[in-house]
Amino acid sequence: MAKMHLIPYQVEEIEDTATEIPQGVQMIQAPDVWEQSDEGSGNVIAIIDTGCDKSHPDLDGQVIDGKNFTDDGSATDYRDNNGHGTHVAGTAAAAAGEEGIAGVAPNAKLLVVKVLDANGSGNYEWIIDGINYATDWEGPNSEKVRAISMSLGGPEDVPELYQAVKRAIDRGIPVVCAAGNDGDDRPDTDEYAFPGAYNEVIQVGAVNYDREIAPFSNTNNEIDIVAPGVEILSTYADGKYARLSGTSMATPHVSGALALVTSIAEKQFDRKLTEGELYAQLVRRTVPLGYPKSAEGNGLVALDVLNRFEQLFQTFNTVFK
Repeated sequence: MAKMHLIPYQVEEIEDTATEIPQGVQMIQAPDVWEQSDEGSGNVIAIIDTGCDKSHPDLDGQVIDGKNFTDDGSATDYRDNNGHGTHVAGTAAAAAGEEGIAGVAPNAKLLVVKVLDANGSGNYEWIIDGINYATDWEGPNSEKVRAISMSLGGPEDVPELYQAVKRAIDRGIPVVCAAGNDGDDRPDTDEYAFPGAYNEVIQVGAVNYDREIAPFSNTNNEIDIVAPGVEILSTYADGKYARLSGTSMATPHVSGALALVTSIAEKQFDRKLTEGELYAQLVRRTVPLGYPKSAEGNGLVALDVLNRFEQLFQTFNTVFK
C-alpha cells in the first residue's frame, strides 16, 4: 500500500522573530469574536501531523497531551522533526502573548498526534491509529477532542481510513482536512486527495489575501469551505517562524475557527452540539466569493459576519423621525 504524505507545500521564507496577529487570522475575523468566544477556551484541537515543537515560545503551555505513532522515536516523543506540524499548530492555537504571533483560537489546547515522520510520510496504519487515538482521548479533567485537523493526504481511498474518520464524526468530532495542492487553476476539473475528498469531512481549499482561489488548490464537488493558504505566517521548528503556502495552511484556520464557533454556539444553545450542528454553525459564518462550488464550497470563513449582519439589520430597522 502506498504511504500517506504531507500535502506538498511551499516554504516562502523563515524568520527569527514575529510580533503580530497574522493576516490570515485577521482575514477570517477571528480577533473580532475572541471576546464572545473566550478565544476558544475549553476546546481541544487534535493536530494529526508531523508532531509539534511544544517548546516554541508561542506554543509553550498550549499542548495538553500527545502521542507518536511513527517509528521516529518512542510513543511519548512527539517532537516535530519536520516543521510542518508546528506551523499548523501555531495557526490553530498559538498563544496571543506580548510577543510572537496569535493563532485563531489562542485559548484552545492542542492534542499533538504525530503520524508522519521527518520526511513527512507515514503508513496508513499510523494515521488510522492516530485518528482513533484522538477520537478516544480524554484529558485530565475529562476534556475531549472537539475538532480534528489533518493537513495530509494520499491518492488512495482506504476503507480503514474512512472507517476511522467516520467513527470520529459519529462521536461528534468534526474532521477538517486539506483539499490538496494538485490543482490546475480550473474549477471544472476535479483533483482528489483522501481523506479530504470524503463527503463526511470538512474539506478546505485555499485562497490568497486578495480572496482569490489559490491556483494550486484542489477543486472537486466535496469542497466545503476556503480559508487563507498563501504566505501564511506561523510558528516553525527551532523556535522560528515561517511563511508557508498550501491547503495545509488553510486547514488549521478552519479547525481553530471551529473552536471559536463551538464556544459561541454551545453557550447560546446551552448544550453540547452534534457534529452536524457545529458544521452548520460554521457554514453560517462564511461568505461566498463568486467562484463555482467546486472551488469554494460555501465560501470563505468570516467569523464575525453574523454580528455584522445584526448591526446592519438594527440600522436598517431604526425608525427615523
